[in-house]
Amino acid sequence: MLYGALRQTASVLARTLCRPTIEGRENVPADGPVILAGNHLSFVDSVVIPLAVTHRPVRFLAKSDYFETPGVKGHVTKTMFSALGAMPVRRGSGRDAMLSLEMMLERLNEGEACVVYPEGTRSRDGRLYRGRTGVAHLALESKALVVPVGLSGTQNVQPIGANVPRPRPFTVRFGEPLDFSTGFDHLTPAKARRAITDRIMEAIGDLTGQERAGTYNDHRAGE
Repeated sequence: MLYGALRQTASVLARTLCRPTIEGRENVPADGPVILAGNHLSFVDSVVIPLAVTHRPVRFLAKSDYFETPGVKGHVTKTMFSALGAMPVRRGSGRDAMLSLEMMLERLNEGEACVVYPEGTRSRDGRLYRGRTGVAHLALESKALVVPVGLSGTQNVQPIGANVPRPRPFTVRFGEPLDFSTGFDHLTPAKARRAITDRIMEAIGDLTGQERAGTYNDHRAGE
């Protein structure tokens, strides 16, 4: 009930203030495991994607800080993020990254929808960076469909470094589902993960029209 009430309230506010454009929502399956693989421009990406998917709950990862802040403000923040489908994770080490993948895989195996950002961190220059292969690992292990998501304009709603969202228009485009459950047995696991990740990033780029950086995004400050 809390998830539905908060999502409905946030959805109305977003539509009223930002007038978003949502395209291809029908490409997101109504049930079964699905990975929503998107580009990453802003903190609000993890809010607008679940809001854009109106027919099922969506899970996403959020810094554990949002769940551990003391006091009334911390309680409100924890309640809001939990209700919107956030899962707390710690970040900074390779072990933390593996635990995040394990958490996502568990949810996918339970038939849920999860948001993943293959770039790993937000783009500070608007370019689309090379994808990391964790998304392919999840797709191969869970047999989940992958729906590419193209976000545009969210960097204007909440630029990196800004604490409060601004009323600016943005666009969310959902591409056609990609099925990687078969067709990769002839490749080594590492090559299969790389090929799948590159295909996902190509689909995301087709939706956003972003310039390709051709390298990994290694800037993690503030993430």
